Amino acid sequence: MIRDATWTVSAQEAGQRLDRVLLARFPSSTRAFCRQAVEGAQVRVNGRPCLKGDKLRPNDSVTVVTLKEACDNRVRPDPAVPLQIVFEDAHLVAANKPAGMAVHPLSSEETGTLMNGLVARYPELAELGDQPLMAGALHRIDTGTSGLVLAARTPAAFEALRAQFDAQQVEKIYLALVEGHVAVPGRLVHELAHHPSHPCCKMVDARSLAAPDRRMRAETAYRPLELVGPDTLLEVTIHTGVTHQIRCQLALGGMPIVNDPLYGAKPVAGCARHFLHAYEARFRHPASGLPCCLQAPLADDFRAYLERLS
Repeated sequence: MIRDATWTVSAQEAGQRLDRVLLARFPSSTRAFCRQAVEGAQVRVNGRPCLKGDKLRPNDSVTVVTLKEACDNRVRPDPAVPLQIVFEDAHLVAANKPAGMAVHPLSSEETGTLMNGLVARYPELAELGDQPLMAGALHRIDTGTSGLVLAARTPAAFEALRAQFDAQQVEKIYLALVEGHVAVPGRLVHELAHHPSHPCCKMVDARSLAAPDRRMRAETAYRPLELVGPDTLLEVTIHTGVTHQIRCQLALGGMPIVNDPLYGAKPVAGCARHFLHAYEARFRHPASGLPCCLQAPLADDFRAYLERLS
């Protein structure tokens, strides 16, 4: 963290934007942190807050009250986050995330996510991985999805497991409650793309877009486990890891997940989650190389809804 730094604008810096000069002066920071510092009035020019795009003048006095550096971009420990640990050893940890909780924060100030809680219990996670705010987490599941999340506890374990995920050697099994009765198993293969009107939160069949910027192949296998009232409980298996893959593909197949209106399901009154649960992951242990199968018990709210329909 950079604190209480003051300098006088040079002739070379005059006429440049404040945020650009700030990053040039403090390359250990980031463009985003420079912008946040300016917007938060943590950078003053001649004693006054300024806008990030303001142009500096010769001999202006710039004072940095606080400015985060890249090394400060870490997940903050939050011991108040409830954790359900389903497996741990010296190399990895697996947690059963409840629906409604994000896997990781979007900024270093955010708390209340699964990784905030895991970092509080396993401090070594904060330094792991290639994305600081993932804190060693090897994959994501949606905030509204419950279930298994894996995180590495050592650099070697992270690299070994990351390689398995990248090679699509990790088998992930979900439980999904879908609308309607499904009688036979099946497999869905699509090329998906981000919805142009909802680029961060919805996927569509790439063929429905004139010129999608990025096509992502997704393959999802499913088999019915039981009929539950008007719905069907499916076991869903994926190797690929495309955003919203299961939710989008099941909907494209005419089987939207119950209470997932983003993908066409009817809303369920008084229910705050869609009924998708990350149940199992199969991979090779990062240290021993032996086959490993970890499971997260079905979430209580999911189980209660099934019992209500039965």
